[in-house]
Amino acid sequence: MELSISSSSESTVRGDSDRGQWSNKLDFLVSVINYAVGLGNVWRFPYLCYENGGGAFLFPYLICLVLLAGPSFVMEVSIGQYLSLGGIGVWKLVPIFKGIGYASMTIVTWYNTYFIVIVSWVLLYFFYSFAFSLPWQSCSEYWNTPSCRVIETLATNHSLVLNETGPSTSSVVEFWERRVLGISDGIETMGDMRWDLAALLILGWIVIYFIIWKGLHESGKLIYVTAAFPYVILTILLIRGVTLEGAMDGILFFIKPDWAKLGTPKVWIAAGTQVFFTFGIGFGSVINLGSYNKFHHNFYRDSIFICILNPLTSILAGVVIFSVLGYMANVQGIDVGEVVKSGPGLAFLTYPEVVLHLPLSPLWSGLFFLMLFVLGINSQFCTVEALVSSLVDEWPHLLMNRRKLFSLFTCIVLCLLGLPMVTQGGMYIFQIMDFYSASGIPLLFTVFFQTIAIAWIYGTSRLSKNIKTMLGFVPGWYLKIGWTVLVPLTTFGIFLFSVIHYQPLVYAKVYVYPWWGEMIGWMVALSSMIWIPVYFLYFLYNTKGSFQERLQIGLTPALDDGINKDVPKDIPLQFEGPTRV
Repeated sequence: MELSISSSSESTVRGDSDRGQWSNKLDFLVSVINYAVGLGNVWRFPYLCYENGGGAFLFPYLICLVLLAGPSFVMEVSIGQYLSLGGIGVWKLVPIFKGIGYASMTIVTWYNTYFIVIVSWVLLYFFYSFAFSLPWQSCSEYWNTPSCRVIETLATNHSLVLNETGPSTSSVVEFWERRVLGISDGIETMGDMRWDLAALLILGWIVIYFIIWKGLHESGKLIYVTAAFPYVILTILLIRGVTLEGAMDGILFFIKPDWAKLGTPKVWIAAGTQVFFTFGIGFGSVINLGSYNKFHHNFYRDSIFICILNPLTSILAGVVIFSVLGYMANVQGIDVGEVVKSGPGLAFLTYPEVVLHLPLSPLWSGLFFLMLFVLGINSQFCTVEALVSSLVDEWPHLLMNRRKLFSLFTCIVLCLLGLPMVTQGGMYIFQIMDFYSASGIPLLFTVFFQTIAIAWIYGTSRLSKNIKTMLGFVPGWYLKIGWTVLVPLTTFGIFLFSVIHYQPLVYAKVYVYPWWGEMIGWMVALSSMIWIPVYFLYFLYNTKGSFQERLQIGLTPALDDGINKDVPKDIPLQFEGPTRV
């Protein structure tokens, strides 16, 4: 049953001539590809697939995509397009839940501070790839220790020659830990600034700024290049990968189904979490991208395309990665499972070691890290744009005419917040931010309340009528079931499971964070979640009238302005009259 309380009068659709729109129908689709297809497709999905039943994992993943990510994605795009407002402004739909918008922007703020650090690591590897001999290929560099070992491949028999005597560390690991990170013993010792990483961090932010300074909708053909480039590189790497000896063993290892694992909750939770994360649900970015659409743009068609492209990209990346892992396992004479690592370990340890076994290794290293750079920048500029646009929408009188300056200010502040993560102890802070700030518990919490507020309070009937006004047809039953039942139940279930089975953060399976490190993590998580109840109470406190009147005002859409500009004035907003539960 929907709680449908609305204004008794209709409002006429009116425009905001200063905000801007996409120049053509493809701009939105290409921008969403930039946003939704990112690093998670390359380094997270292949490992999840391997860890959770191989090819069998595709079954729960695709089910979660269709039943959870699809409805959520359509919901976010539709409200952004209907109102032509960003992640905060759209909460005119249910004013008392505006804290959801602030929660999303807090999540995005934290996300932008740490995600760009990955880009700085990628850039360092990319620039080192211009060397005639890759620096992680030997143990003769200044950062190497006496226990360093070198892996050399004899092309005649693929045997493995190691210069190890007793406990040893791979030259690839030493490059990552000692040259790139210069990692300290723990978060208690922050150490010195890694000035090369700091410079690359600043470079990354300069690139971001000049992409978004006028607004993403005015970025022109640049977004087309950044969307297409990763697919060009993936195709090149695929052609090279499948021609390697042992590649088929790796691919079969990747897709071989283990159906028994489908009976474990862990697999389904991994699938549900992955689809929310890879589509960027709850960040406000999808809402913001949709807000630049023309009122009658067919976002439903685009949403279907994205829901097909995203998993296909993940599968393509998995085939590319596991083909070269199969080759590496063949060279070393070990099982493929022994060379698989997750997340950053896949990008900065496994693949750099793989390219050492390939002819023209600097070329393949450069292509791989250039692809990661573009993927990282793609996700980053969309989330920074979402943050900037949402705040500009919230205070247009103050920021609309100062957008370039405000974008610069935002980039500088986020850059400064990220600098502690490029110190010697920065990796420990990075892990805290990655674990607590923008994934897992706070994101699920936000998506749950977002879906409840739109589907149950604003109402699926209103939302469906709004979509009909834009597209000319009413959404099918599957979307309505997703909005009202499947998405809320799933997000709440995964949230509850994550809280009950919470385990303290551990770095590299060895380092245990001190209690105050855990406290920092939970403070970061709560900094976004707390907006929802606090703003709810704030709204009730600052609204005049009895408690029931204040509550009704808070649950009533306040849609008398800020509506899309290119709609005929005789098309009214589709509201229902007030009803009782």
